[in-house]
Amino acid sequence: MNTLTHFDAQGQAHMVDVAAKPATHRVAVATGRIEMQAATLALIESGTAKKGDVLGIARIAGIQAAKKTSDLIPLCHPLALTRVAVAFALADAGSTPQVACTATVETVGPTGVEMEALTAVQVALLTIYDMCKAVDRGMRITDVHVLEKHGGKSGSWVAT
Repeated sequence: MNTLTHFDAQGQAHMVDVAAKPATHRVAVATGRIEMQAATLALIESGTAKKGDVLGIARIAGIQAAKKTSDLIPLCHPLALTRVAVAFALADAGSTPQVACTATVETVGPTGVEMEALTAVQVALLTIYDMCKAVDRGMRITDVHVLEKHGGKSGSWVAT
């Protein structure tokens, strides 16, 4: 098992020094979903929610969140992101009504973008909750996780 990198030899939290790491192309993909009532999903799908285009606004919120990750997570490095893409998939037939969100984040730098991808997904899903809570307070955000990451010394990793 690897050691936790955000603690020094005395056990105190610190920001990892990435100065000596080479800049490489790095990509991370994260996903998650928000479950809801069928009527709520229908509102989102039709674009008739009171607050407007739910998925359009959630997409922008996710992109914005990825760019602000280092402001939210204390030990994350601020990164110059080269790409943030946030996509949604709606599912109703044969499953719990839900919106799945996938975020893909890229950079060329000395550290990965998994936290940025996770943050994009969480904030996009929170935005959906915020915009639809007037009609469905029982929505549930679930299954947020990293699907894959590429680049850096550790290379590629894909969830099984």
